[in-house]
Amino acid sequence: MTSTNRPRIIILRKSFAIVGTVMLSGAMLAGCGTNSTASNDTGTASTPNTSGQSADTDQQTPVSTSNALVIYFSMPEPTGTYTKAGASRVVRDGELYGNVELIASLIQQQTGADMFRIDTVQEYPADHDELIEFAVNEMSNNTEPELTGSIADFESYDTFFIGFPIWNAVLPMPLHTLFDSYDFSGKTIIPFTVHGGSGFAGTIEQIKNFEPNATVLDNGFSVSRNDVGAADADLTAWVDSIEN
Repeated sequence: MTSTNRPRIIILRKSFAIVGTVMLSGAMLAGCGTNSTASNDTGTASTPNTSGQSADTDQQTPVSTSNALVIYFSMPEPTGTYTKAGASRVVRDGELYGNVELIASLIQQQTGADMFRIDTVQEYPADHDELIEFAVNEMSNNTEPELTGSIADFESYDTFFIGFPIWNAVLPMPLHTLFDSYDFSGKTIIPFTVHGGSGFAGTIEQIKNFEPNATVLDNGFSVSRNDVGAADADLTAWVDSIEN
């Protein structure tokens, strides 16, 4: 990647209204020190010792990225120092990015794909502890949040890079809404994630269950929250490895 400018988001309906931080973990609701249960764009360390950049190489199926859309859900922390959990943001060229947002932007730069950011009608609480409680309840009640806007010309895309943080080893609820709102049959889905040690956990299987008639690549890109800022070279190599 040679560009250092922040890429243009081609498909974007509303500004990202969610602030605060969320990462779900078990039944605990405390949000500080080693008992922290939430941290945006970081993921739960449900499977230890998988930090660093990685791409699952079990399935290396070349795909075309000439007609692709990058879809991502990212929740950067608000401006200021945050000490309750691992960082979920990174500054690049003076711009503040959520972790998943940065990876999505790098994929967009590498492939020239269009980009769509998932946003929800419901504004999540800005207070850390309130946000944890809200998100846990959302998952416990299987509540799928309403999304703002829609993907223009969805059917015109063949390949979808879909990015998300890992929440309690599963997909965040806005991703449930996405997969229930669009039929990806006949499409290719390429997952990418930022995590706190879990890698993809069970999320790729979840996507396959949501979209049984889509081709879901197992060799997605996963990166530890600690390594997001230095992921450029690994991500470039990964994109090159999956392209036709």
